[in-house]
Amino acid sequence: MNIRKSNLNDVDEILRIYDIARKFMRENGNKTQWEIHPNKDDLINDINKNINYVLYEDNIIYATFSFFIGMEETYNIIYDGSWVNDKEYGVLHKVASARIKNDMMKYILDFAFEKINNIKIDTHKDNKVMQHILEKNDFIKCGIIILNDETERIAYQKCI
Repeated sequence: MNIRKSNLNDVDEILRIYDIARKFMRENGNKTQWEIHPNKDDLINDINKNINYVLYEDNIIYATFSFFIGMEETYNIIYDGSWVNDKEYGVLHKVASARIKNDMMKYILDFAFEKINNIKIDTHKDNKVMQHILEKNDFIKCGIIILNDETERIAYQKCI
């Protein structure tokens, strides 16, 4: 599996992967996450900021995610806990897969940790699958953050 920055030619395929992820979430008890976002405008914005990536093999895209190193505004305040540290960190957002290949998150995490050894990520309280994946990969549940749309997310961090 390989990872590259996405481009505008990937938009339709990434939107298809978002739809597959939404359907999977609905089928697994996560009824409200990603009702509106990510959408095409969000994706194009991330592509234009050079922070969206695809996981691919033989020119077939299997997963997508956004990743950057820097401050995430919604992580400035955390409730019911605290971050592991306040060092520079990378942020993973909008992780979605077509659920065709195993261990796609391993490739994504390996990619992120090659860039920086301190990663923060958040997920919906009903996204039990992502919570399980993060905890299986030794992420620490740090508390609750509030997104700009005023919804809560469980915040995780891992440093190596």
